[in-house]
Amino acid sequence: MTATAVEHSSPHAFVDPYAVDDTEPVWPAPAGQPQDADADYLLPPPDPAQRLHPAPALDPRDRRRLDLHAALTAAGIPPRPEDREAIDQLSALPRSVNAALQRWLRHTA
Repeated sequence: MTATAVEHSSPHAFVDPYAVDDTEPVWPAPAGQPQDADADYLLPPPDPAQRLHPAPALDPRDRRRLDLHAALTAAGIPPRPEDREAIDQLSALPRSVNAALQRWLRHTA
């Protein structure tokens, strides 16, 4: 039994998919500026009038509710959907009560 080399009918050239053609610039120059292949163009600064407005701050009660969810989850007690009413009631309590509750949960973890 002899080994035979597989011969191809036509040679395959290596094709580099990442090769860049230097004759044509990759990015067009901004309007009014000459085309230069080695130039680096910075974007203009954003227009403050077109920026998105930040979301309003969370209500303190909503913030306490989210913090309580996070504390329960970190303590290994993920809240269930039926716990929502209890969490809403606990979130309505003053900030100092909520802070104590979260501190107790941190110490149990």
